[in-house]
Amino acid sequence: MNQYKKLFFNTIFNLSIFTFLIIGIQNSNQKSNVYLLKNKTVELPISFIMGVSFIAGSFLSCFIQINKSFKD
Repeated sequence: MNQYKKLFFNTIFNLSIFTFLIIGIQNSNQKSNVYLLKNKTVELPISFIMGVSFIAGSFLSCFIQINKSFKD
């Protein structure tokens, strides 16, 4: 049950950070492309790219911690 609480808290926390990220990048002027495999994406604000990568790392680290606790 404790793992579910951690997952729920982490999901809510990361969604709130994502919401603030969306609100904060409204006036961003610097844009860049991201290359996924061989395809180029649309121009995205650099702050959005950095923020989403941080949020994805934070969210995925929760799964690593939960996976370790299930093995123990």
